Amino acid sequence: MTDTPAHVPAGPIVVGTDGSPHALQAVLFALREAQLRGTGLRAVCAYDYTPARYTGYGWMTVPEGDGSLYEELHDVARQAVTDTVDELREQLGGPRVEVEIVTEAGRPAQVLLDASKNACLLVVGSRGSGLWGRLALGSTSTEVVHHAHLPVVVVPAGSSCAAS
Repeated sequence: MTDTPAHVPAGPIVVGTDGSPHALQAVLFALREAQLRGTGLRAVCAYDYTPARYTGYGWMTVPEGDGSLYEELHDVARQAVTDTVDELREQLGGPRVEVEIVTEAGRPAQVLLDASKNACLLVVGSRGSGLWGRLALGSTSTEVVHHAHLPVVVVPAGSSCAAS
């Protein structure tokens, strides 16, 4: 038995984001759920270490500079996620949710699972496209659902529940 009151959430809600439309719906859903639960949110973006890669945020190119390419890619990803979360938080309104931004190189499913170790809920988007896409989960969603140690919400593409 613990001394933690029942009304205190066990940990933050973790949401995966990559800038794609389905990930944006997942972030919006997770922000709303964090408001309802009175807990924080951890927005996680996993990326590959390549000089240029196309994501939902567009071409994630590494700017030239004095720092290492790895650090600059990390900063570009972090700023993109921060901007997205700020825009969605403003769009949603309501009580302000404390958000921790995590950007890390690696396989998305593994980065999300690692980031959710002390979380109360994990939220991911589904990459549905066309009839078959609506019937199947994306590879990251599938892996997370099969290996998570906590409840997982998969927000379907085109879901109206995220906007309410």
